[in-house]
Amino acid sequence: MLAIVAVCVYAFDRISKYFVTQNLELGKTVDFIGVVLQLHYVENPGAAFSLGSGTTWLFAIIASAVAVFIVVFARRIRSKAWAVLFGLLLGGTLGNLTDRLTRGPSFGQGHVIDFLQLIYFPAIFNIADTAIVSAMVLFIILTIRGVGLDGRRTTRQPKAVETSTTDPS
Repeated sequence: MLAIVAVCVYAFDRISKYFVTQNLELGKTVDFIGVVLQLHYVENPGAAFSLGSGTTWLFAIIASAVAVFIVVFARRIRSKAWAVLFGLLLGGTLGNLTDRLTRGPSFGQGHVIDFLQLIYFPAIFNIADTAIVSAMVLFIILTIRGVGLDGRRTTRQPKAVETSTTDPS
């Protein structure tokens, strides 16, 4: 399940970025769903909101480490929900990492292609970013619900109420 989700996310991300680079002009905005969702092609040298644009190489290293961790950790996952979560995270991470490794200005410092702009949302993002954020939302839900990597839910034992056995008289 993890591999299937990761491959689908990665493929969708790469295909969408190819479409954008081939059909949109850098910096131009095109209405997609009215003004609610627009396509606005930008090249992001940093992380979210273009933060850390001078340390792009660091993001490439972190993304590589995350991808390796997920692949190594994958054998321990028995829950479909956790497999989907890590598939979303792996596919999204590899999508943006591919940009950082293969696009200009240089290896490890490539600019990520962003193109989705929601009305009133301050950042422009891509499919990989959407998958990563979705993984984090799923992480919060699974954690709150107490779902373990094996798929079992942890139940909290109520604290025993202490009763006094001493005679108050």
